[in-house]
Amino acid sequence: MKPLTIAVDALGGDFAPSAVIDGVALALKRDAQLRVALCGPVQVVEPFAASAAAQGRVDAYPTTEEIPMDELDPARAVRSKKDASLVVAARLVKEGVAAGFISAGSTAACLAAGTLVVGRIRSVKRPALAVILPGKRPVVMVDTGANADCKPEFLLQFAEMGRAYSAAVVGVENPSIALLNIGSEQGKGSELAKEAQVLMHQHTANFQGNVEGRDILAGVADVVVTDGFTGNVVLKTLEGSMTFLLGKLKTLFMATTISKLAALALKGRFADLKQELNPDQYGAAPLLGVKGLCLVAHGSSSPEAIANGILVGAKAVRNQVTEKITNALCEQAGSE
Repeated sequence: MKPLTIAVDALGGDFAPSAVIDGVALALKRDAQLRVALCGPVQVVEPFAASAAAQGRVDAYPTTEEIPMDELDPARAVRSKKDASLVVAARLVKEGVAAGFISAGSTAACLAAGTLVVGRIRSVKRPALAVILPGKRPVVMVDTGANADCKPEFLLQFAEMGRAYSAAVVGVENPSIALLNIGSEQGKGSELAKEAQVLMHQHTANFQGNVEGRDILAGVADVVVTDGFTGNVVLKTLEGSMTFLLGKLKTLFMATTISKLAALALKGRFADLKQELNPDQYGAAPLLGVKGLCLVAHGSSSPEAIANGILVGAKAVRNQVTEKITNALCEQAGSE
């Protein structure tokens, strides 16, 4: 396995730079062929690059600017702040120094850096965010927030991009595809959903038809496709529901002495459940459809989430997810 470089925005996230630095150190321990291009203030990146934790595999890229989480015009900031840590990380991908970049900073700024700096794959109409959801089996959902307004042909491409990511990262052979809708029957839903369903029946291999929201975690399909507005609402609803239910369970089991004893007996099972539902296990959502890997981590990412995001990104690069998306979309265009 050849060495692989991932660029990291040291200033991205609520707990940066400490959580990012600790996450990089964890990732380096777990992947002996990983290198990191660390972008951020000189007083942060150079001492870490020279430390024992960096293992001689971190290159420091000092920067002088930052794009804050509350930036009002992220696209303009990406264009104007050429020396921002996020922009420099993206530029390293464009220049071929790094195979991908990761940031836990402003999602909108990350999307702008991915599209404006790294650039779209030529045949891609709109890049899309993909998230791996836990459930009966891991499910890739595309799009989860990059494109609030979509055309049917966008969703058709999302299906192929999600298929490539599911195969490369989750390891699913010939992933099944489904369209998120308000009913499973053919002809259901908005005009967007109905037109997309027709296109996907015609051009998408292993297309299972419509699925409802309740089917996502049941593992009815390996890849669930929707527009970014709906996907983001679904994602945030699932996150809130899981947090609420786990909190209710904790309250229930801490209510009485008997329930506390029951909780103690089930402690191992609850730990397994918490890990199964833990979003940190994948760490970041890729922006599929750009020329290199662009990984968007949650703003509140822990070191574990940062590490896992870097490692998932490295896996996607090694399994040639970008090349597979390019080839799949070329084949799809030829069949239309």
